[in-house]
Amino acid sequence: MSTSVAPLEMVDTGRYPLTDPGSPAWLGTVARTRADLAETGCSVLADFIRPKLREVLRAECAGLQPHAYTEVERVNAYNTAIDAPLPEDHPGRTVMERGNAFVARDHIPASSIISRLYTSPLFQRFVADCFGLPQLYELADPLSGLTLNVIAPGRAHPWHFDTNSYTVSMLTQDAAEGGTFEYCPAIRSADDENFAAVRSVLAGDGGYPVRGLDLRPGDLQLFQGRFALHRVSTVKGTIARHSAIFAYSERPGVVGRAERTRQLFGRVLPVHRAGRTDRGDELLD
Repeated sequence: MSTSVAPLEMVDTGRYPLTDPGSPAWLGTVARTRADLAETGCSVLADFIRPKLREVLRAECAGLQPHAYTEVERVNAYNTAIDAPLPEDHPGRTVMERGNAFVARDHIPASSIISRLYTSPLFQRFVADCFGLPQLYELADPLSGLTLNVIAPGRAHPWHFDTNSYTVSMLTQDAAEGGTFEYCPAIRSADDENFAAVRSVLAGDGGYPVRGLDLRPGDLQLFQGRFALHRVSTVKGTIARHSAIFAYSERPGVVGRAERTRQLFGRVLPVHRAGRTDRGDELLD
């Protein structure tokens, strides 16, 4: 299923004036979003997609679910090899089960709502402005720039960090129960992994605060996921949770590491074997 609706006709531009860059309404929305990001590392733009198109959005993404890589993986929070030698107290030694599944970008039609939005120059300009950046780039990764995250009943997306610095996501189908987005804003920085705090969250000892967030289909979420440990709790009931992930970077040419790509999509391409691209920091993936 697809729609011929232009990218920004999908958006409730009465509330979110993407067609009027630099206007007072644009600047007001950007200011509110920046304030949220400064305070909690996350901002939710509720009802971003027009109500009349939410069922189209849901149906398009639900139709992609058969393309998801559904292999359950054993992972750590950094999506590095779990058999790599690490110190005894390193949080990378905590192994979790990743039950969510990803539909890679090369399975997402260019005609879909999420693809049209992801590649829209005005949408990209708006997102960059919200993050206080002069420009953002689509990931050069042919698999992970735009993805659909599918979490089936009984499964969860465990604690992790994002490869990209700036993540934009949109819930397209909610679970009947469970599937709560949880996160720890700014738990690490570009020059400090803060392993002790990460270890505390993974242990569930209550030593570091965890925030929960209720999202609805059509909401747009802006998130600093490279520095915030985050997860989606176990989905319950009979309905899978679907969310589109729009991944952008401050730098052109960013692709995922081979090990992380294999874990997420069950395959790697020559571009992933070529080695690490510059992310601007030396953090674990």
